[in-house]
Amino acid sequence: MHGVDWETYQSMREVLGERPVRITYDRGALELMSPSDVHERLKKLVDRLLVVLSEELDVPIRSQGSMTFNRQDLDRGLEPDECYYIHNEAALRGRDEIDLSVDPPPDLAIEIDVTSSSLNRLAIYAALGVPEIWRFDGTSLHVYLLQSGGLYGEATASRAFPQVPVSELAAHLARRNDMDEVSWVREFRAQVREVMRKKPSRG
Repeated sequence: MHGVDWETYQSMREVLGERPVRITYDRGALELMSPSDVHERLKKLVDRLLVVLSEELDVPIRSQGSMTFNRQDLDRGLEPDECYYIHNEAALRGRDEIDLSVDPPPDLAIEIDVTSSSLNRLAIYAALGVPEIWRFDGTSLHVYLLQSGGLYGEATASRAFPQVPVSELAAHLARRNDMDEVSWVREFRAQVREVMRKKPSRG
């Protein structure tokens, strides 16, 4: 839908409430998408990998799920599939509420692109200042890092978890149907531990 003002966008969010519909708003353009079962499964699997990375690499995170990012001053808003505070986790510790008018945006967001959006969601994330995006379409995993010029550049490693290359994350996601989920997560955890075991010690 086009020609939708900010107030209508906010009213639509209130009407939909907790229904599983992603709303993307970009300066008058409004898009509604209902996630498929494949989309939801892939989202949870990528989330599980990221949680293992956090635990094994001892990186504190704050999970924010699909919290709504919207800022009236930018006339934009969206919901990621999952998002996390990482570098800014300590600054928000002890609080339940996030106010993006004063608080920083999450440090990392996950986008599952089984069905492509007609709106440029990366441009919205960039305007909101989200430092890192993981985009997975069921086959390819891409990690984008926000550059100083305000655009995303594709990277071979995550800024938040640089120890494990994107290629290894993608390879493990490709094996998601080879075994049960518990075994799949356990195998990934063992891989991360092996990476850390081989890492040269300092000093």
